[in-house]
Amino acid sequence: MDKIIVNFTPTGMIPTKKDTPYVPISPEEIIREVKQAWELGISMVHVHARNSDDEKPTYRKEVYAEIIAGIRQFAPELVICASTSGRNFNTLEARTDVLSLEGDLKPDMGSLTLSSLNFNRTTSVNDPSMIVALAERMKENGIRPELEAFDLGMVNYCNYLIKKGAVTAPYYVNLILGNIACAQGDLLHIGCMLKDIPEDSLFSLGAVGSDQLKMNALGITMGWGVRVGLEDNFWYDENRTRLATNMDLLNRIHKIISANEKEVMSSKELRQKLNLEPGFGKYGVAGSNA
Repeated sequence: MDKIIVNFTPTGMIPTKKDTPYVPISPEEIIREVKQAWELGISMVHVHARNSDDEKPTYRKEVYAEIIAGIRQFAPELVICASTSGRNFNTLEARTDVLSLEGDLKPDMGSLTLSSLNFNRTTSVNDPSMIVALAERMKENGIRPELEAFDLGMVNYCNYLIKKGAVTAPYYVNLILGNIACAQGDLLHIGCMLKDIPEDSLFSLGAVGSDQLKMNALGITMGWGVRVGLEDNFWYDENRTRLATNMDLLNRIHKIISANEKEVMSSKELRQKLNLEPGFGKYGVAGSNA
């Protein structure tokens, strides 16, 4: 494929202003960063909401609504994925709050992590009943899951959900490498995961820390997709001597895409491939009743 999916992840749940002054926290900051990214060229954005006062993650749909509304003022076609992460809150009510947004505020996609996992200092708990419930709520509301796999077991569970009918085609998968307790940025690890992802899936390579650049470069060279942004890595160089901005990371990705004689997949084309509504007031899975 000559067109590369660029999945922009500007904020995440971990980086704070103490870690890096460049991470966008407030809705205004996130909207501004996405506008710059959109003008440069991205296919989709994966958004996390934070409290502006204490910088902690929030699940509240009102905060997501402000972010989504602001983005759609200048990018009505951009594919927007909202996080349903359980790292900081793990009730179905909280994690599905953003999935209840409707109309112009409805996210096209919702993140769906496919198992529990340990990070360096924290745990993300995703028990089977929660994963299935989130998948079913997305299906009911006409929202496409953004399938997040950190290791081969999560790919296996993705295929299990497909067999059970909880997740339906077409599929979009993020392969996120380099976490200490999961698959590493290693060609054998990646190959094993790619061997078992659903047939004809669209997918992107991402990674935490210094592995992000290597995995992004591989994803581009092979004609797949990339997940890139300060959510997973806030350093520009492997020796950690320079803090990155989101635009630093995106500009570098664009240079690598150009060097490989490829181009960024437009949101319009990504919408068509994922059977999403065309944007401009119509969002989520095409033909859904939600």
